[in-house]
Amino acid sequence: MNVLLVESDLVLGRGIKATHDREGYRVTWLTEGKQVLQQVLSESFLLLILDLELSDVDGLGVLREVRSHSLLPIMTLTLGGDVETHILGLDAGADDYIVEPCSSQPLLDRIRVLTQRAGEKSNQQLSMGRLSISELGHQVVWNGAPISLGRREFSLLLELARHRDVVMSRIDLERLLYTNDEEIGSNALEVHIHHLRRKLDKQLIVTIRGVGYCLDSRAA
Repeated sequence: MNVLLVESDLVLGRGIKATHDREGYRVTWLTEGKQVLQQVLSESFLLLILDLELSDVDGLGVLREVRSHSLLPIMTLTLGGDVETHILGLDAGADDYIVEPCSSQPLLDRIRVLTQRAGEKSNQQLSMGRLSISELGHQVVWNGAPISLGRREFSLLLELARHRDVVMSRIDLERLLYTNDEEIGSNALEVHIHHLRRKLDKQLIVTIRGVGYCLDSRAA
């Protein structure tokens, strides 16, 4: 259960992280907002907890950037009872908010609700154009016909579809497919991409030379 925490206040950050550690969550804590989007796109998280009053960048800007690339559930944190800030956060794509400082139990309760909703959504089908993916059933339908994919092919297609129209780096995709102790062939990723193109449509996955790959939703 991975959670991404972005909190610039060290005291509040330590408290939130400790609370979630005790509950069995694996917390990645960032004190700055510059690398949030990169972190979201490179690792699978259950939830983003985002301080809107970051010390280095505009928290609302970070929120909008993440939301434009990901459906990850987002809870915002703000100090005091500034209703306008809460509304701006919700308008920018946050799913919920909580006012700091807060006791641990209300925060955990709100997070459980968000993660439960996210789990329900993940069991639903991801559909676009001719492509439909059921994560729970490990099924892919293309042009109305079921497609048989291997485990890594399925994981690769699902990740590209989740971040459709966003370039995913080669390194990030290899991290998704292989554990640290597995040896990765120099062309292993290309082989999986080739198989997906052959089984689906060669125009669906675009190669961005020197960077990575992108699923083009216009080709779906």
